[in-house]
Amino acid sequence: MAFGMSSRINGVQIGAQSYSFRDRSLDAMISAMTEIGLSECELWQGHVEPKLPAANRREELRKWRTTIPLDHFKGIREQFDKAGITLSAYNYSFRDDFTDTEIERGFEMAKALGVKGLTASSTVSVTRRVAPVAAKYKMMVGMHGHDNLNDPNEFARPASFETAMKESKWIGLNLDIGHFIAAGYDPVEFLTRFHNRTVTLHIKDRKKNQGPNMPFGQGDTPVRAILTLLKQKRWNIPANIEYAYKGADTVAEVRKCYEFCKNILA
Repeated sequence: MAFGMSSRINGVQIGAQSYSFRDRSLDAMISAMTEIGLSECELWQGHVEPKLPAANRREELRKWRTTIPLDHFKGIREQFDKAGITLSAYNYSFRDDFTDTEIERGFEMAKALGVKGLTASSTVSVTRRVAPVAAKYKMMVGMHGHDNLNDPNEFARPASFETAMKESKWIGLNLDIGHFIAAGYDPVEFLTRFHNRTVTLHIKDRKKNQGPNMPFGQGDTPVRAILTLLKQKRWNIPANIEYAYKGADTVAEVRKCYEFCKNILA
């Protein structure tokens, strides 16, 4: 990607959730995005946090989160800046076992990264503790859903997101359109209602009825309708590719996903 090249297509910002490149390091992930031509990224915490042995991993990770100098994150931001890639959000998944310090630290990390908001595969219950900290830092947190319909504390049903958003104007959505359709709901309708509370979108294709992840265009997810809606409404919401299906080569598959999106938006 030549510096300054943009993956904003007819007003729609296409980027990647860096989890798409979970098979490689932070440096290699940035190189892959540059090679594909993607100019915006939602940074997955797995590309930032250390790989720790299973024994005592939870306590060691908590220690790392609460003691790592914030300059570490400023350095990461510089790497993206040098590559010409905009960081839109930091994916830091608050869970019920997080200490208050661990929660606040996520916002400090995000501030050091220079992002406007966080995304989180979180729980409904921990939102009550996250909301006042989000208000303190004036930073949106987009809650990410999956397709677990059995646990009301997990984000899957529209009601779980709506309950969380009542906690604070700083609690919003990280709407994964593939998981949302797999759980049995309509992401087009939900995005239309809550576009002003949406931090980022995850673009993937899944089958209905908790079906598998599929190559783009082969599942039941209304990817075309979502991207067309963003184009028509001019909503400034990053549409981040999340490569989740099985493929032979990550860079080749993410490139296919990007081409699929570009063809819709052309």
